[in-house]
Amino acid sequence: MAEQIAPPGSDRVDDSTPDGPDARATGTPGTDTSGTAVPDAPKRDAEVVRDALGVGIAVGLSGFAFGVTSAGAGLTLLQTCALSLLVFTGASQFALVGALAAGGNPYTAAAGAFFLGVRNAFYGLRLSQLLALPRAVRPFAAQWVIDETTAVTLPQPTRRAARIGFTVTGLTLYVLWNLTTLVGALGAEALGDTNAWGLDAASPAVFLALLAPMLKSTMERVTAGLAVLLVLGLLPVLPAGLPVLLSALAAPVVLFLMGRRKSGTTVVTQDEERSR
Repeated sequence: MAEQIAPPGSDRVDDSTPDGPDARATGTPGTDTSGTAVPDAPKRDAEVVRDALGVGIAVGLSGFAFGVTSAGAGLTLLQTCALSLLVFTGASQFALVGALAAGGNPYTAAAGAFFLGVRNAFYGLRLSQLLALPRAVRPFAAQWVIDETTAVTLPQPTRRAARIGFTVTGLTLYVLWNLTTLVGALGAEALGDTNAWGLDAASPAVFLALLAPMLKSTMERVTAGLAVLLVLGLLPVLPAGLPVLLSALAAPVVLFLMGRRKSGTTVVTQDEERSR
């Protein structure tokens, strides 16, 4: 099959090329896969920075909700800030303080938060190939492998853009999240009953807002819908964190069903051709 050449000024790799979508990870920063410099790279960089700042600021401000929720659950100011500085994964943090607030065992609460955070390890497998960071930097970059940085990094067409998106999103979000966590914990007393505000829903709501625009095909929407149904069905019977992990089963189920549907369509088409 003939190689498809991108239009001038475009560095996006078409999935039908022999190298596939991962070919962008082999180019040098600011170039396409053929090594040609991208003419409008400064403009693209500015767009990536703008998008990354938008996500970082929007999500970072929700750290206030965690600070308030954590203080309402009985954690001290030091414990609350340490969670944001060291754990830095909003959903797991909310799961931990939520379980503690409900009177759960600290070890059980920590286990639930851990299982919920396992998804970041899978993000890291993909981002490590795409970013190809120096070994000395990887341990520090791992702290920023979360939902939001992954959502900004993966759609980028070049390694340079991916690195910019990851760095700007991670830095902005880390700084703002920790600052607003501190402010929320300090101001928790002024809000009174923190449970009445429903602030623990802020982080999941932001994540869904980031995810929704990425669901473009029917398969993606069906997979997401099935995953939601699995979580809602398993939530009352399983410990915190496990329903989210098991919702990943939605993907192979949908792929299996879509595969069978295509196979059935192919058989019908062949039978029609034979009957002519």
